[in-house]
Amino acid sequence: MLQSRWWSWGFRSTVMLYFVILIVLPILGIYGQSLSDGWPKFVSNLTEPLAWKAVMLTVKLALIATVINVLIGTMAGWVLIRYRFPGRQLLNSLVDLPFALPTAVVGLMIMLLLGPRSEVGQWADSLGFAILFHEPAIVIAMIFVTFPFVIRAVQPLLEEMDASEEEAAYTMGASKAKTFFRVILPAMMPGILSGAMLAFSRALAEFGAVVLVAGNIPGRTLVASVYIFGQIESDNPAGAAAVSVLLLTLSFVILWLVSYVQARRTGR
Repeated sequence: MLQSRWWSWGFRSTVMLYFVILIVLPILGIYGQSLSDGWPKFVSNLTEPLAWKAVMLTVKLALIATVINVLIGTMAGWVLIRYRFPGRQLLNSLVDLPFALPTAVVGLMIMLLLGPRSEVGQWADSLGFAILFHEPAIVIAMIFVTFPFVIRAVQPLLEEMDASEEEAAYTMGASKAKTFFRVILPAMMPGILSGAMLAFSRALAEFGAVVLVAGNIPGRTLVASVYIFGQIESDNPAGAAAVSVLLLTLSFVILWLVSYVQARRTGR
């Protein structure tokens, strides 16, 4: 019995130590660095025009990417669960590709597919607009790296859904559209919301894919993650930490909301 208690205590202590060293201490270090020059300097770094524009641009483009992912991800999750067709398993496995693929490779793929030498890029030039090194390229990069979140959050809910509820709605004369919006969509909504918040949080922090396709023009295509990298290169760690703290705090709030939504769904 004593040996079992010692083993349990040692296991929990090891996990907590691992958590503290790899997560808690780095986070505290960022907050400490951002306030190393005092609160007025922190506010000054955060409200610096280029920093503020970079943050606002990142939030705007991340919201656009999230809305697109919610629409496409919900439909993709529905198709992968409710329909059987050749290649379905392959498509389902490809959903997780953005998790495994280095984001720099994603940026390179977008450059090759949408650059001025590509067919799509030449077509866009003929219409008088460019994709690469402009906001559309950033949104595309964000969509790609966050694509799996909504799909993987919706699929378990569709699998667990009781088919008798849909059958009851059809029996009572409800159309397919009404059944979807009154029965199916409410059941899917917790997954859609949690997937959307995770996708938004991930899009805020994207660097590897964005830095290659954004153009990084201050005030126009410079996103927060690239701005942070630039401040580090300019030997301004306090300025980089101030913007990092803002993104980190926003991510904390989003993750808390995700946990809250999931807790409500499970009734805990």
